[in-house]
Amino acid sequence: MRSIWNGAISFGLVSIPIKLVNATESHSISFRQIHTEDGGRIRYRKVCELEDREVSSAEIGKGYEDADGTIIPITDEDLSHLPLPTARTIEIVAFVPADRIDPLQMDAAYYLQAGGAPAAKPYTLLREALKRSHKVAIAKYALRGRERLGMLRVVGEAIAMHGLLWPDEVRAPEGVAPDTSVTVRDKELDLADALMDTLGEVDLEDLHDEYREAVEEVVAAKAAGETPPEAPSAPSSGKVLDLMAALEKSVRAAKRSRGEEPEAASETEGEAEETRERAGEETDRESESGAEVRHLSQRRSARAAPKGTGGKKSTSTATARKTTAAPRKSTSKTASSTQPAKKATASKSTAATKSTAKRAAAKKTTAKGTTAKGTAAKGTAAKGTTKKSAAKKATTARKRTA
Repeated sequence: MRSIWNGAISFGLVSIPIKLVNATESHSISFRQIHTEDGGRIRYRKVCELEDREVSSAEIGKGYEDADGTIIPITDEDLSHLPLPTARTIEIVAFVPADRIDPLQMDAAYYLQAGGAPAAKPYTLLREALKRSHKVAIAKYALRGRERLGMLRVVGEAIAMHGLLWPDEVRAPEGVAPDTSVTVRDKELDLADALMDTLGEVDLEDLHDEYREAVEEVVAAKAAGETPPEAPSAPSSGKVLDLMAALEKSVRAAKRSRGEEPEAASETEGEAEETRERAGEETDRESESGAEVRHLSQRRSARAAPKGTGGKKSTSTATARKTTAAPRKSTSKTASSTQPAKKATASKSTAATKSTAKRAAAKKTTAKGTTAKGTAAKGTAAKGTTKKSAAKKATTARKRTA
């Protein structure tokens, strides 16, 4: 492997010559820019804007652009005289437990290769010390024009170094987490644990870049003059009603993917279904209660209608309204408690009607008797008056004859 940097590890008074080698490589497919009309390559040329001509790499240097746009030239000689002890040295500053390092800080990875035979003994000493202490080394080094932070750890029989971001380069997760209050039930956690156990572990060697493989197939088909393969359609996922249903569905799908026979609906799923049914029943009861209230309001509006102008108020109607007012005060009573009240009201109303009818009949009888007596008296008086008139006429006739 080709080294990208040569220097030494400073371990106290011990200096270990090393070479820095890239520990990773990219397998991503890169594309070139072309002219779509004729397929010609698109190239960029480095042109000096003052002379308007292309310049070679040997003529290109560094410059810092100031706030006002002024360019300040910086040469390699200027940088070589920097008072920086880590310019060619990986200086170990501390040893800490590995869990003290936040993975967010990790950057590029390198292998540290021993620089020749003299470096073998101190290199092995540092490697074994890191193994026995179960710690990692924190170091500072300079690379590509800036000082960096690094972490040294053991990988197999070699020492690897991870570039670390400086603490002030890691952003705080502000405004990322949900700001709403959420309660997670134990049953949901149990299902999440079951899903994690079903998915199990995986060998990272079995994972591969499927997208890159698909792109390679497209390129190979185009090169052979064939039609590129079509991408398989993604399976459509049904609408998930709630979190419990989603977890149950995920557990069954994970078991099928691992060749296991999914079990029947678990107790937790049954409880979730029962909870949903209970919620539906409560909704139905609320709907029924609302309909009953609307029915009562209609009866109130009918009762509040203007009274008729003819005739007297019915005693039986008034009595019935008074007796039915009590059950109507509470609309929250169930149908079972309202039914007896209605029966009692009906019986009371019937009794009141009968008693009122009897009193009316008695009054009519009294009135008839009184009328009959008055009529008889008038008839007797009339007869007496007629007799008197006849006697007077007879007396007058006798006097005239005499």
